[in-house]
Amino acid sequence: MPKIRLSNSRIVKIEIPPPTPDGKKTQVFYRDDQLIGFGLRVTSAGSKSYFVEKRVDGKNKRVTLGKHGQITPEQARKIAQKVLGDMTTGVDPIAERRERAIQSVTLRDAYYDYLNSRKDLKPNTLLDYKRCIEGSLGDWLQKPITSITKDMVEKRHTDLGKRSHARANNTMRVLRALFNYALEKYENRDGSAILSGNPVNRLSKNRAWYTVKRRQTLLTPTQLKPWYEATLKLNQETTRDYLHFILFTGLRRSEASQLEWDNVDFDEGSFLIPDTKNREPHRLPMSDYLEDLLKRRYFAAEKKWVFPSPVNNGPLTEPRTAITRITEQTGIEFKLHDLRRTFITIAESLDIPAFALKRLLNHKFSNDVTAGYIVPSIERLREPMQRITDYILEKVEIDNDDLG
Repeated sequence: MPKIRLSNSRIVKIEIPPPTPDGKKTQVFYRDDQLIGFGLRVTSAGSKSYFVEKRVDGKNKRVTLGKHGQITPEQARKIAQKVLGDMTTGVDPIAERRERAIQSVTLRDAYYDYLNSRKDLKPNTLLDYKRCIEGSLGDWLQKPITSITKDMVEKRHTDLGKRSHARANNTMRVLRALFNYALEKYENRDGSAILSGNPVNRLSKNRAWYTVKRRQTLLTPTQLKPWYEATLKLNQETTRDYLHFILFTGLRRSEASQLEWDNVDFDEGSFLIPDTKNREPHRLPMSDYLEDLLKRRYFAAEKKWVFPSPVNNGPLTEPRTAITRITEQTGIEFKLHDLRRTFITIAESLDIPAFALKRLLNHKFSNDVTAGYIVPSIERLREPMQRITDYILEKVEIDNDDLG
């Protein structure tokens, strides 16, 4: 390394080194001729930065102090003297800097790191996380995670519970997952966690979680006809078909809305949902009603989606306006998932075998060893699917001969 007196007049005269012939960056180090360990790094990108360099615990440590222009040579020299003094006593400034950075990790940092590590999260899950962390805990995002206490968690859970027990619980479950992640992710120099524990665990120890009953709403047999007739009055044919498709298949709303024509097989009489909640591809047979619905849509199709959005190139999103209109006309309040629950309830009432029912719903056989040896056939589901369709058509008083 060249040795010079690091003064402003000399630094200004230092030329920028050229890059290598193949365009790679180069750098030149200049040592101060008076203060040992103090220097200047000049890169082919035009950067001039002050640094100090010294061995600590047998290892060479180089620490950048700042850029020329942002600090003067005199200021850099004073900083260098202090840092070199600390290094002489065994202090590792790089480790110290890393320690300070790790101690200042904010909830926002942990949140983003968590999302980056979980690349398999589905869009609906990401949206739910956003509502919980950014919506319910937005004022905490800039706080270091080490400053979020059990008392803070308990109070926020209570405050959120005044508006919605379910949202309060869900927010704290997401926060608990972030803290569990942070306990393993962020460590001190000695390998210990920067957190002493998960503050959300107090809710469990104090039995403070709200009791939230699972939603049990569905369309009753007597509601099917007025609901169906109201859907026929919708101006948007795509929305109407989408609602019918969910009711007659029991699919989740995102599974139905993201169905593409490439995954519809009219020769086999089936359709495939490749991306499902449990990560298992889900193939279902078409009943006669579904075949007519899909063929009608196919002949008028202009986009890759079976149920395309009327406002953009993506799939249809939740048709809230249509749901509100149906409720106003019928007095029947429902959510899209209620249609899936209706499908399940009808299937159970028809004594559909448990194995077929689970296959229709794409539920896993987590503890069933025998099920793991059964290779499912689409034809095994065709008759149960048709029975469910026939039941619905009977209740809405539509004859199969009238379809299409």
